[in-house]
Amino acid sequence: MKKGMKVKVKNKINGLSPVIATVLLIVIVIVIALIVFIWIKGMVGDAITKFDNKNVQLVCGDVAFEASYTEGILYIMNSGSVPIFGMNVKDIEIGRHSTFDLRNDSETWPKTGLNQGDVFSEEFPFEGSEIVLIPVLLGESKKGRKTHVCDEKQYGYKIII
Repeated sequence: MKKGMKVKVKNKINGLSPVIATVLLIVIVIVIALIVFIWIKGMVGDAITKFDNKNVQLVCGDVAFEASYTEGILYIMNSGSVPIFGMNVKDIEIGRHSTFDLRNDSETWPKTGLNQGDVFSEEFPFEGSEIVLIPVLLGESKKGRKTHVCDEKQYGYKIII
């Protein structure tokens, strides 16, 4: 080589090897698949059934009860053929509301629920101007017995105080 000549040396930059890139892509696909699976499983939930594997949400339509509130006493009578395991009570006041479960907060609610023809009555001091009674049913799932609160808008029973 002649004096004063500069030789250009190309630096060879290596990227990821094809094996490592393939492994990374597989791991990313598996992680994304797991995230989607967990997300869908959370949305679907565990099916609760009642009466010959009928979905408990459909059984809510068969619930029939009568209720009244007079002189500080709440009366509930199960006039249908579906046992009512519990009853959520929504006490509505202007600007706020509170909800409680009769099964937990009442001294006289039957432990096995309100069967066909049974009557419940107990004194309750409600603060609001109206209450909404929402039936709670007991059903079976793969994990054992579970409660299901029926939809308030469809199956709630409103009482003006």
